[in-house]
Amino acid sequence: MSGERRVVPTFCRVCEPACGLLATVQDGELVALAPDREHPVTKGFACHKGLAGVDIHRDPDRLDHPLRRAGAGRFERASWDEATLGIAGALRGIVERHGPEAVGAYVGNPAAFNALVGPAIGSFFGQLGARRMFGSGTQDCANKFAGSEAVFGSSTIHPIPDIARTDCLLVFGANPRVSHMSFVSIADPMRELRAATARGARVVYVNPRRVESVESGGGEWLPIRPDTDLYLLAALLEAIDRGPGFRREVVEAHGARAEALRAFVRRYPAERVAPVTGIPAETIRALARAFAEAPRASVHMSTGVNMGRQGTLAYWLLHMLSFVTGNLDRAGGNLLSVGFYPAAKAGRVDGRDPFFESRYGKLRRIRGSLPGNLLADEILAPEGERPIRALFVVAGNPLLSVGGEERLREAFGRLELLVCVDLYRNATGEFAHWLLPSTDSFERPDLNLTGLGLQYRPFVQYTEPVTAPRGERREEWWIFARLQQALGQKSVLDGADAAAPAALHPRLFGRLDHMLRYSGLSVEALRAQPHGAQLPEPEPGRLFRDGIQTADGKVDCCPPLFAEALERAEAIFRELEAEGAQRLKLVTRRDPWMHNSWYHNVPRFKRPGRRENLLSMHPEDAAARGLAEGQLALCRNAWGAVRVRVGLDAGLVRGVAALTHGWGHEGAPGMRVAAGSPGVNANRLLPTGPGSYEPLSNQAFMTGVPIEVEPAG
Repeated sequence: MSGERRVVPTFCRVCEPACGLLATVQDGELVALAPDREHPVTKGFACHKGLAGVDIHRDPDRLDHPLRRAGAGRFERASWDEATLGIAGALRGIVERHGPEAVGAYVGNPAAFNALVGPAIGSFFGQLGARRMFGSGTQDCANKFAGSEAVFGSSTIHPIPDIARTDCLLVFGANPRVSHMSFVSIADPMRELRAATARGARVVYVNPRRVESVESGGGEWLPIRPDTDLYLLAALLEAIDRGPGFRREVVEAHGARAEALRAFVRRYPAERVAPVTGIPAETIRALARAFAEAPRASVHMSTGVNMGRQGTLAYWLLHMLSFVTGNLDRAGGNLLSVGFYPAAKAGRVDGRDPFFESRYGKLRRIRGSLPGNLLADEILAPEGERPIRALFVVAGNPLLSVGGEERLREAFGRLELLVCVDLYRNATGEFAHWLLPSTDSFERPDLNLTGLGLQYRPFVQYTEPVTAPRGERREEWWIFARLQQALGQKSVLDGADAAAPAALHPRLFGRLDHMLRYSGLSVEALRAQPHGAQLPEPEPGRLFRDGIQTADGKVDCCPPLFAEALERAEAIFRELEAEGAQRLKLVTRRDPWMHNSWYHNVPRFKRPGRRENLLSMHPEDAAARGLAEGQLALCRNAWGAVRVRVGLDAGLVRGVAALTHGWGHEGAPGMRVAAGSPGVNANRLLPTGPGSYEPLSNQAFMTGVPIEVEPAG
């Protein structure tokens, strides 16, 4: 190589921490990524997934030009004019015949790490009048939005554990060693957790599997049966109420409906809960005492609980465990993180009943999204029930991330128009009529908006594009603006040069500039601090002082909205009692080498031992079914079946099997590496349609699912 070589500070957009990176650019091409040691917060930490961003940027399988379907499994190159006019023409015809309700959208997780895409999508579908929106949030975290809305009056309040000062930390359904910490934006959580245990803090991982974090961080493992965390949390609260007692001065000053909370948890004393959770009653009581009597205690919960049948109620009781013990909003407990802008008011709800009547019964939107598990039903609906006929998929792969793959295949095949805006022609994209190539995170300007309100050590960073887009890749906001022009909608491109989108960036960042002024910053000021600007750390007392957004300014200890869910909780408990501990349940498992669909196409992540996802089973469970390590098994239930190789894991609770999700790429020839090592799609075994999601939050039921396993014929 010869010519210009420069190193550009930027940041990762794989997950919430937004770790600082240094991008090496040679002759205009991104050639390497390295951790940024000058970053004020991440200080030289970056994981292997973030550093593999260069592989994704340079991947020869990336979409570089618009593609139009030319027949079964065949696509042909098109110009942007042909694509936008063709899509607009088809969409206009569908809307004229069936109305805007015939149009839907699915927005995937990566869109959350792109500061400009949300307003663009909102403008496009808002002007179109289309409201059938779906997203990946209902597959992993919608319960947290619903829970905090009800308890704190805002979907954007998620108090984070003060790990550096806590004496006791309970971690439910999380494995920070493998997947960092969702809803706690922290670059290197294991460093913080190891430091906590080294100074004598007790860290307890409540999980159906002995996760890697236990060995790496020096914590304890508390084994639990899957999908029973709600009852453990209730038993902990009941034992605290009966023993050390709730902190009366805190509850009276800042809480409402505490007696209703007490009435609920009294149903689930440790003795009743023990057989269902698999945790001895005395262990539960001892943990309750230890938490309540610790000088400072904190809690955290992640997808292993979110994705069960009662994630919202579990998150509610997690908040309550912190609140009634006096650990909410105090040092060493759980604190409100603000960052560069106080987002609590932005997520405020008006307190009205969010439900409306639908053909599925009562339904709601959570942050604008309907249940992802109803996507196939909405497309396959009978003619008289307004089926979706046109679908836009942005940065997503619902075929492999939503339950019920076979029904989704049928549904996508029925669409009159499927438009996919993505980096790759993935499994969902094989059904597309149009594939539109988007830029990756190093080809666009951005600001780390995702971690706002979740940052352990807050900072804000702005990045210019590291390099020009390859081929004809375009930013998502530009794609939707061009479509708006083709449809005759108002567009940010009106009166501008569509071939020079960078000229519009200052205007597009105007909303964020306004938010930054709260902290005395601006995009221009951040340009002068390319490694990022550190912000004040979470402050005890901030939540109670000006964070709570309920009508009375108090923490709602038992929201009336939960009434039906509380009765459903008792019905589920009786079901769990009746089935006993021997019923085999499937849980999801995080893979340190995979993240969404993209990373399945990185060759260096497909080394021997990483070319398939195994069904992990306890050795005794496998032996009882005539299965040995490496043997092919048939795993099935009422919703589907897969043939998968068995792996043995003595760190699993008996009666629990684990399968890594995100695989199943045999139908994705546009991603050659992924298709060469496809694995099996765990979501073929997941329920779908009405009844397959938590009504309070639209959160899909994805873990603790009953299965049968036997040797494959």
